[in-house]
Amino acid sequence: MAIGTLSVMEGSMAIAQAVKMCRPAVISAYPITPQTHIIEFLAQMVANGELDAEYIRADSEFSAASILAGASATGVRTYTASSSQGLLLMTEVIYYLAGTRLPVVFTGANRQITAPIGLQPDHQDTMSLRDSGIIELYVEDVQEAYDTHLQAFKIAEDHNILLPVMVCMDGFVLTHVFEPVKTFKQEDVDAFLPPYEPIHYLTPEKPMVFGSGTDDANTMEFHYMGHQAALRARDKIEAVAREFESAFGHYRGGLIDTYATEDAEVILVAMGSVIGTLREAVDILRGDGVKVGLVKVRSFRPFPAEALRKAINHASAVAVLDRALSFGYQGILATDVKAALYDAPQRPLVLGLMVGFGGREVNLNTVREIVQRTQRVLDIGQVPNETEFIGLKTETLPHFSVVA
Repeated sequence: MAIGTLSVMEGSMAIAQAVKMCRPAVISAYPITPQTHIIEFLAQMVANGELDAEYIRADSEFSAASILAGASATGVRTYTASSSQGLLLMTEVIYYLAGTRLPVVFTGANRQITAPIGLQPDHQDTMSLRDSGIIELYVEDVQEAYDTHLQAFKIAEDHNILLPVMVCMDGFVLTHVFEPVKTFKQEDVDAFLPPYEPIHYLTPEKPMVFGSGTDDANTMEFHYMGHQAALRARDKIEAVAREFESAFGHYRGGLIDTYATEDAEVILVAMGSVIGTLREAVDILRGDGVKVGLVKVRSFRPFPAEALRKAINHASAVAVLDRALSFGYQGILATDVKAALYDAPQRPLVLGLMVGFGGREVNLNTVREIVQRTQRVLDIGQVPNETEFIGLKTETLPHFSVVA
């Protein structure tokens, strides 16, 4: 079992260290807050000779993703990072990468989307890509971010998967925080993550076509195969997490994590860095005699419907804490949780809540309010028809205006 080295470092440096250990051959990126430190550290590593890679500073995020599409098609390991508007500018290429089965690894440094312009973290940017075919893994802290990047390449490059993977981490909260992180030696990472061995790739000796045109005679079959690969990724994500545990001595991975759910009457469901606050709140509320538990959704795509059902269907009520909104409907995670429970033999009430949207603070008092609202829902036996916004400053709403 590998013995790591514990040191305090910025979250962005931890990601750069993890990516370096994975030996990507091509890195291409365009800077955008709060992703910038990650690619700056990697550029410095390449310039210093610490990382043998081709580093390409593109003229936009669309170009960066396009460059990696070409590089990945030649059969080499590739990486990029982006955030917010930058990820949206990559959207067309991300669909292409998934459809062409090119296993590029991304870091999504979560940040709200304009307008209004803001730098605070929510999940609107990465979750808006949920239908592209990319695998999305959400992390709680810097150690998990480091560990998940090592696992991401192994998941993406598996011959039964071959899909892009994005590791999603809350901007600033995780990218700029300094935390103790256990890192590992190059030889230990090499033993866990061997060199990429592509099945199909561009070479003059065997010309191929990637992303060629098709029609209704073939398109459905291509989409079906991509969908099946994403479904197979559920087992692969779990398997790689166990392989990581065997190699490095700790388990950070899988589809979901549970905390104090066995006898919980109310279960909170959430993703990302807010999990740490929620775990502490569960301990405090348990001390007050409230039977509350927590489920962390780690793999948003593929969605862990079966695992989630097993974890929460015994509860009386579930409060889903969403940080991304499908405007005109409801929170995105809540929609998926409700769908997962639709045909469950025992179905708890599900309350969808917008919490931390636009970077609004989530603290212990916030969690108390959420649990109290959920208990009131249980008392009346019915959930509200509309998504509720926690922490909304209703007194200020009349002072905002929309300019036509």
